[in-house]
Amino acid sequence: MDTLDLLQRLSERAQFSAAKMTKIECFRSERLLVGLNCFEPGQEQRVHAHTGADKFYLVVSGKARFAVGDRTIEAQAGDLVLAPAGVPHGVERAFERTIALVAIAPAPGA
Repeated sequence: MDTLDLLQRLSERAQFSAAKMTKIECFRSERLLVGLNCFEPGQEQRVHAHTGADKFYLVVSGKARFAVGDRTIEAQAGDLVLAPAGVPHGVERAFERTIALVAIAPAPGA
């Protein structure tokens, strides 16, 4: 594995689109998927679930409202939002330009 693969500057990897949320894959193996979800204000990620896989969102920058199960959570930079396996989750609304680091274990399709 190249040294560049071992260190990623998330703010440099982030990409935004006025049309919809952007997903950037940072790392994938059979055991783990790590990526960035990048939102412009007002954008969302539909509620969904991962059977047999846990997921988290670490808000790197910005502020957004998340849905996890029957809860609504407002999170900002530095906050960790957890979605256990099988629990519906998503981003209801980004309040400002937001970058969330996401990880799913095991990776979907593994």
